[in-house]
Amino acid sequence: MEYIYPMFALVLLTFVIGILLGASRFTSVKNKQVDPRYYKLLVGETPPENVIKLGRNFSNLLEVPILFYVLCTVMLVLQLNNVFMLTMAWVFVLTRVVHSFIHVTYNHPLHRFAVFLISNIVLLVMWIYLVTSISSI
Repeated sequence: MEYIYPMFALVLLTFVIGILLGASRFTSVKNKQVDPRYYKLLVGETPPENVIKLGRNFSNLLEVPILFYVLCTVMLVLQLNNVFMLTMAWVFVLTRVVHSFIHVTYNHPLHRFAVFLISNIVLLVMWIYLVTSISSI
């Protein structure tokens, strides 16, 4: 059951970024930085940098992390309680938090990519561990 906590932490991060994204879009329209029609299809203008960064980060939180949610759900359903996997789950969440922080603040591509790569390696290790654990049952 412990896998629900890192999953929930990642869900919270996704909602925080989503709320910040919505607020940044609203502010960009309110401050007349973007015509409100831009947000119909996201074409025709270039919004402020913070809107772009938050939008891309929000998308990132809905792409690779789906593999994490599936993995944790499988672990929950199969009742595979494992300290190593739970630790790796928290490491994955921590790296996604760091990735989001870098992305929406100073946005250094090399730093962001390094943390993104680490998070993906952690997730791949988790999947390999799961598959090898199931195959030995």
